[in-house]
Amino acid sequence: MDFLLLAKALLLGIVEGMTEFLPVSSTGHLIVVGDLINFQNEGKVFEIAIQFGAILAVLFQYRERFVSLATGITHDAKAQRFAANLLIAFLPAAVIGLLFIKQIKAHLFNPISVATALIIGGLVILFAERRQQVARIHTVDDIRGRDALKVGLAQVIAMIPGTSRSGATIIGGMFFGLDRKVAAEFSFFLAVPTMFAATVYDLYKHRDLLSMADFPMFAVGFVAAFLSALLAVRTLVKFVANHTYEIFAWYRIAFGLVILATWYFGLVAWHV
Repeated sequence: MDFLLLAKALLLGIVEGMTEFLPVSSTGHLIVVGDLINFQNEGKVFEIAIQFGAILAVLFQYRERFVSLATGITHDAKAQRFAANLLIAFLPAAVIGLLFIKQIKAHLFNPISVATALIIGGLVILFAERRQQVARIHTVDDIRGRDALKVGLAQVIAMIPGTSRSGATIIGGMFFGLDRKVAAEFSFFLAVPTMFAATVYDLYKHRDLLSMADFPMFAVGFVAAFLSALLAVRTLVKFVANHTYEIFAWYRIAFGLVILATWYFGLVAWHV
């Protein structure tokens, strides 16, 4: 058993879980950390396992809502509207992803692109938090179809690594009139179909790379991602009740600048 590989799996599982639902870009962090610890080759299938762990964390945290949705989808108008909103918000990223994901991965999945997106995204968050805005939607059930579509279009931007899926949907939702907490919760719910679809697609695409020999690595990463994602979701919901997202904006900007500085001065040989 390769304990160094398991340690890397543990680290990346924690990184995935802690960053997936925060507006800081989990994909960007995985690219940067994976590059630092030389985990590129193993990462293709491994990311499937840890993303699935993060998905299950949201399902567990909001299990009552998802059970209510599943049992009421055939007769409950509220459940039907909620499911329709998730589908509407999910479709833009699904369509664009199928059309352009290969080109995006080929040209933008590197630490320098991630750093640039982190900085730009941080500046957008600062702008969003400092502009005068009045929320008109204060519960997830008040979201209408056109609101869901706008959030879904914002999610498309997150295909650029370093942008952050949760950041795009949360800040986009705030721009479109969602209360800060509602925007975060809808982002969590939307993550389930979005990440599940991406996980199934990647699993099918890389099915030939699956091996039982990698099971310990997958298991460690999966559990780490599940537990850390559960902690992140619970913490963020409590945090946004009384705070803005500015701390995440400054973190993004600082992290991006560190990557660019270490690349420019040759301190780290980032893959470009």
